Amino acid sequence: MNQIRLNRMKTYIEKKNVVTIKELQALFPEVSLMTIHRDLDALTEAGVVVKFRGGAKSVRHNGDPEFNVRIGENNSGKFAIAQKAMELIQPHSSVFLDASTTNLMLARSLPDINLNIITTGPSIALELCRLHNPVVTLCCGTINRKNLALSGQNTLEMLKKINIDLAFIGVSGFSLEAGFTCGTEGDMLVKRMVIQKARTSVVMCSHDKLKCLMPYTFAHLSDVDYLISDEPMPEAFADAAKQAGLKIL
Repeated sequence: MNQIRLNRMKTYIEKKNVVTIKELQALFPEVSLMTIHRDLDALTEAGVVVKFRGGAKSVRHNGDPEFNVRIGENNSGKFAIAQKAMELIQPHSSVFLDASTTNLMLARSLPDINLNIITTGPSIALELCRLHNPVVTLCCGTINRKNLALSGQNTLEMLKKINIDLAFIGVSGFSLEAGFTCGTEGDMLVKRMVIQKARTSVVMCSHDKLKCLMPYTFAHLSDVDYLISDEPMPEAFADAAKQAGLKIL
């Protein structure tokens, strides 16, 4: 096993936090896919990376930034996304909001109309208490202290029993190869189930998320109906979205 290559791979993963196998193939075109997997197995055994399907992450990488950090990031972009999102909401519909800070911005922007709102975000449920007309349902489950999101088996069992007209899903990262990604397995399972259940699913992806890749893929372009962003998407993304039948707002 080539120690120089292992050290270079370790440094690259620690710098990027999360990488895909294809990235590593491009970085080391002189070796086979099997060799890359063997190198990752060695780094995993050494305790410096964690392998997952399609890639690896640094053990220093702890997923999404904490809620109190994210709530102060790109608020102008989140506001622009929230304004576009409101165009899709019809009175008397059943709307799901996940625990993302973009959905918190949407909750702050919502008018006082008749809606059934389901959320996995306690902070979002509290924000919606300022309104009188929406019926607000907070999912049960285990709370992640870092991102203030509810998830787990109880959450999934509850969501199985709920019908959803329109779902708004926050995104932690995106790449054409990996799709829409998030930082924890629990969040991934919730987002994936909601997208499958909802009549219309909307991912909310600000331009800065295109630079990020998180460990867990919850959807690909063809799995969702709309994408809302704060800025025009790059041409390659727009072309892929059109081919997948995804509408960009």
